[in-house]
Amino acid sequence: MTESSRTSLRRVLDDLGRTVLEVVAGPASAAAVDGPHGRVGGVAILDPLDPPLLPPRAIVLAVGAAGAGPLAALLHELSGRDVAALVVRAPVDVDDRVRAAADLAGIVLLGLTRGAAWTQVAAMLRSLTAEDVVSLTSGDTIGGTPSGDLFALANAVSALIDAPVTIEDRSSRVLAFSGRQDEADESRVETVLGRQVPEPYTRLLEDQGVFHRLYRTKGAVFVDQRELASPKIGVSRTAVAVRAGDEILGSMWAVTATPLSPERATAFADSTRLVALHLLRQRAGADVERRLRADLLATVLRGERGADEAAARLGLATGPAVVLALAALDESDVDADLEASRQRLADAFAVHLSAVHSRAVAALVGGVAYGILPVAGAGGAGDGADAVRIAREFLERSERRMPAVVGVGRVGAGGPGLARSRSDADRVLRVLRREGAARRVATVAEVHVQALMQEMSDLSVSHELADLGPVGALRAYDADHAGELERTLRVWLDELGDVGAAAAVLQVHPNTLRYRLRRIGDVSGLDLGDPQSRFAATIALRLAEVAGRDLR
Repeated sequence: MTESSRTSLRRVLDDLGRTVLEVVAGPASAAAVDGPHGRVGGVAILDPLDPPLLPPRAIVLAVGAAGAGPLAALLHELSGRDVAALVVRAPVDVDDRVRAAADLAGIVLLGLTRGAAWTQVAAMLRSLTAEDVVSLTSGDTIGGTPSGDLFALANAVSALIDAPVTIEDRSSRVLAFSGRQDEADESRVETVLGRQVPEPYTRLLEDQGVFHRLYRTKGAVFVDQRELASPKIGVSRTAVAVRAGDEILGSMWAVTATPLSPERATAFADSTRLVALHLLRQRAGADVERRLRADLLATVLRGERGADEAAARLGLATGPAVVLALAALDESDVDADLEASRQRLADAFAVHLSAVHSRAVAALVGGVAYGILPVAGAGGAGDGADAVRIAREFLERSERRMPAVVGVGRVGAGGPGLARSRSDADRVLRVLRREGAARRVATVAEVHVQALMQEMSDLSVSHELADLGPVGALRAYDADHAGELERTLRVWLDELGDVGAAAAVLQVHPNTLRYRLRRIGDVSGLDLGDPQSRFAATIALRLAEVAGRDLR
């Protein structure tokens, strides 16, 4: 966020106030929320164990902070660090100590409504500040509203039809909402807090044919709450589809107890043209930003010339970091557009990492979502563990949408270090995808042997070495004679040369197994009494397994 940002606490409170945030203490002057001192420069999540680097005029999210005493101490600690506001979970324990500390620090204390997720609040605040940057740099307006400023547009439409409004995409994700949401019912409050229409409501709308009717009607559609028969939907809705030509971009929903008047219904429908222009501009800007970010990230991960400059443009810290590689476990089951599914997964991953660390970056590169996560120090045992924990938390939240796996590289710094960490993460990712659902997250230290075997197998196949040597001879003999010599050798080696145990696995008599072992020596020339020969045979058999041959 630049110093020229116009985002103020007043803007935040106007868009998110009453529904999500409320002022509970702090400076009450207009300058604290409207003037230059009320500007917002960014969002940071407070971690007592890893204090974040706070941007100027930051809104600090104090996850887990509670109690008047600790809250007053936290305000004193943040005093002098150019913090605009501090957000804590409601109900907030406010006493004279808290009020005095907030006034002394010049920090507005905000209470976060119960039920609102911290990551969602961080995303909403970042979207507000990001929209302002876009409008400042582009200098464009659409219909008198800064390009991309959907919250301002939602408020304008709300004033036009005198009803609280949400703007949603095709997946019923809330892109923006107007004020006055407290006038709506419980289902609307859940929708706004979660930035997503809850699944039971979308399923109800689908079952009642509302979406079918909405997407086939040019004008406004009235949805009577009595037809929906849900105790949480206490007020009816009026909805209108947002189109760009034949493409459905999303929809707008207004909470209206009765159908809109013909004039307001027409105004509501006409306003979708402006909404469509904003959405198209926002989508185009997002596509350009994604491509630029992906190109810069690819330059950093390859460690090539210009990597340091690319890292600086991405805002990466210069210290040690770790690369995470994320990909779907099995993309064959993806029914929708594969690239769009990958991009949604990458976007969600980027939001998750940025919520953990303000300097983290992520982008989709070559079908894989790569993230670079700064760490406290190189070589520490906890570095990999922290990255694994963060990756697992993300997978737990995204599991229903698309099962995925994450490979974690070594900690590195600078171009060469991050390039090596990326190679590590790629190796781990390949091992995890080959294993299936056995595990979803791993570090290179945990799977380095499997990764090495995978690369050896690749070399063996590429140089056409797989069918050479004693094991290759056994494979050829078995193919010609429908034999079991290769499998016999594998089981015998697995059982460490125990004839009785190997015979039991193969379900043959021990004497039959001894005969086969002699035949193995005769056919392949393999000396089973030589440790080096046995080791070489074990490696050859394992490489064949990695290459996908089913020897069992």
